[in-house]
Amino acid sequence: MIARVVRSGVVEATHDGAAAVVGANGEVISAFGDIDRRFCARSAVKPFQIHTSIRFGGEMAPEHVAVAAASHGGDPVHVAIVAEILTDAGLDESDLRCPAAWPLSPEAARRVADAPGPRRIWHNCSGKHAAMLRACVAQGWPVESYVDPDHPLQRANFDLIAEVTGEDPGPVGVDGCGAPVFQVSTLGLARGFARFASEPRLRSIWTAMHRFPMLVSGVDWADAAITRTLDVVAKRGAEGLLGVAVRNRMGLAVKAWDGAARGAGVGMVAALDQLGLLTPAARRQLETVGRPVVLGGGVPVGHVESMLELDQ
Repeated sequence: MIARVVRSGVVEATHDGAAAVVGANGEVISAFGDIDRRFCARSAVKPFQIHTSIRFGGEMAPEHVAVAAASHGGDPVHVAIVAEILTDAGLDESDLRCPAAWPLSPEAARRVADAPGPRRIWHNCSGKHAAMLRACVAQGWPVESYVDPDHPLQRANFDLIAEVTGEDPGPVGVDGCGAPVFQVSTLGLARGFARFASEPRLRSIWTAMHRFPMLVSGVDWADAAITRTLDVVAKRGAEGLLGVAVRNRMGLAVKAWDGAARGAGVGMVAALDQLGLLTPAARRQLETVGRPVVLGGGVPVGHVESMLELDQ
């Protein structure tokens, strides 16, 4: 168990999961739970997918990199940057193959409540898709089939995920955004984030995501709060997944088996604290992620508490 929900002194829910910490040289520093169990990596591996897009499409402005690696909220700034990436490649929203969606951010969704329907550019993965399209244009690869697992860009993504995680990421599935999704374990993802934290070829992506956490995540998400507070880059993935790359030191991954984002956030803050990475000020700043309040009648009646204890 990585976390439990306590209301009025009663445990009313639990979050089971796993956590792994890997050093920059590849050694396993600590672990918790079944770190070898496989799952879909979802958006947690966007930093590596964007590295492939930059490798084949050329350098991008840091703000563009941040949105390309984002699970963004669909705020006006996100939409404008995605549109700019597409325009620079001679493309437009119609070339995106992510599904039409309403903005993930409630505030952004309210802004467009009168729109006739959802749009592809509002999808939280539209930045990743725009960067993929940009690489295809630069290489002269087919644009219409860029999400096909056999497309040259996606084969390159497969190879990179295999390299950084040290695992076979197949068989390839379909992510919520329509792009290929790769299989990893908690240990493999922590290996990948350790590489992300330390390899020079990935440094520009790490720097962009660290400088612009609100572009990467928007507000009210654990990865933005952690990145704002520490010398790290955090990236969440759907179904209770969170990775952290500590600059030049280590990579961490937490997976909540029930898919709860709050469980992953509580577990990750606990792991960072047990590794000695939180000052008292940082611990207070991350309390809303690491020990969220449980409300009853509009007032606090409990907390979501960490049960994670790293084996060090």
